[in-house]
Amino acid sequence: MQPSVLPFVVMCAGMFMALLDIQIVASSLQDIGGGLSAAQDEISWVQTAYLIAEIIVIPLSGWLTRVFSTRWLFTASAAGFTVSSMLCGMAWNIESMIVFRALQGLLGASMIPTVFTSSFHFFQGTRRVYSAAVIGTIASVAPTLGPVIGGWITDTLDWHWLFYINLVPGLVVTVLVPLLVDIDKPDLKLLRGADYPGMVLMAIGLATLEYVLEEGTRWNWFDDATITDCAWISGLTLLGFVVRSLVVANPVVDLRAFTNRNFALGCILSFITGIGIFTTIYLTPLFLGYVRGYSAWQTGMAIFSTGAASLLGTPAFILLSKRFDPRWLMMAGMACFALAMWSFSFITSQWSAAELLIPQILRGFPQVFAVAPSVNLGLGSLSPARLKYASGLFNMMRNLGGAVGIAVSAAILNSRTNLHFDRIASHLTPSNGAMNRFVAAANSRYGALPAGSDPGHAAALHTLWQTAYREASTLAYADAFSVIMVVFVIGTLMVPFLRSVAPAKAPSAAH
Repeated sequence: MQPSVLPFVVMCAGMFMALLDIQIVASSLQDIGGGLSAAQDEISWVQTAYLIAEIIVIPLSGWLTRVFSTRWLFTASAAGFTVSSMLCGMAWNIESMIVFRALQGLLGASMIPTVFTSSFHFFQGTRRVYSAAVIGTIASVAPTLGPVIGGWITDTLDWHWLFYINLVPGLVVTVLVPLLVDIDKPDLKLLRGADYPGMVLMAIGLATLEYVLEEGTRWNWFDDATITDCAWISGLTLLGFVVRSLVVANPVVDLRAFTNRNFALGCILSFITGIGIFTTIYLTPLFLGYVRGYSAWQTGMAIFSTGAASLLGTPAFILLSKRFDPRWLMMAGMACFALAMWSFSFITSQWSAAELLIPQILRGFPQVFAVAPSVNLGLGSLSPARLKYASGLFNMMRNLGGAVGIAVSAAILNSRTNLHFDRIASHLTPSNGAMNRFVAAANSRYGALPAGSDPGHAAALHTLWQTAYREASTLAYADAFSVIMVVFVIGTLMVPFLRSVAPAKAPSAAH
């Protein structure tokens, strides 16, 4: 084993934990809410608190790395993530769970971008293709496997173990990183001249933006005063942050990196892949749970093929990367993802794991092709001095893409379900022979019900309403997948504008 491989593997294990926990509770929120006696409108905060905290810290990770060094920042992040995971498992009510989940996201977030920048130190030349493939696979597979692993743990043990499973690997990473990782040295002098007002503006702006995106659909967007206020606060503070970052001498985030064409395009493509990865993870379990009535475990098994296909895509990417320009591979990956979304647009209310198999393979297999090249083409085009600061932006764009994609998809599901239901209902008239036969069959089936003057007919009409709503909802899911397809077609057409990047030297440990 090469000397640089073991520390990279250990750091990747920490990154995998942090990414896995974004989605591990997704299929088990009802169980957590029941265990903590939480109201329906409180449960989603188990997810939202984690995401808000994480999106604040990720852009700061470059500056934190320069202050505390890669070794000690990653160690502290792994230790904090492990302790907060234990606290989440011990939570006694929904309020404590929300606080501990926020801590988990806050403390564990630095592990994600730090791995991206460290790979440029550990690997040179063609070996960077392998490291990018590993990182790309983790970035796509970990969130995909989250609901699968979470569903299995909840059904076989209980929801507390969603968090306790982090303890042993978290402890191992916390112990090994100080022993193995030695990339740079801390520079505590940077604490004196840091742009703290910029940090505050960025934290407030991103936190309120994430809140708007996560909670907007549930509260009917700008009909809600809190959502409207948060949107204004987010817009104004982020504008202030951008202006300040461009005028101060020592900005906490290097926005000028966007003048590099590859980095700017890489961030946009990272945003698009975030939409694809996180939004499909959101939509598919939602469809299986609400339309098909699947349990958490059944949902996990139904979407497992996506994770398996992603793992198979890694060796294929490494093999092909030796012969083809990474831009062509990325185009193929984005196009294949668009093809997968097109196949999802034919979804019906009867789809199960068998019908989902091919679309999910088409979705899972190309994910590493879409993610890995953007790492080398986007980040690899920057100078070592800018790399650390820019990596946080790059990773934030993927998470922000996921948040935007989920928010837009939720809005599509709400509006398009109503639209399709109205259209279906307009055809349910006494002149509709198929409807009359359906009601007559249901009427005879429910005719033996004892209560009411005409219980059979009332039950038949209720069944008709449920069937119409189910079909309307399914059509709305198809619309959401179609929108994602269009986004990936646009992304595919953007890839040729990336410049080819020659292998670069490792970043210096100097500040």
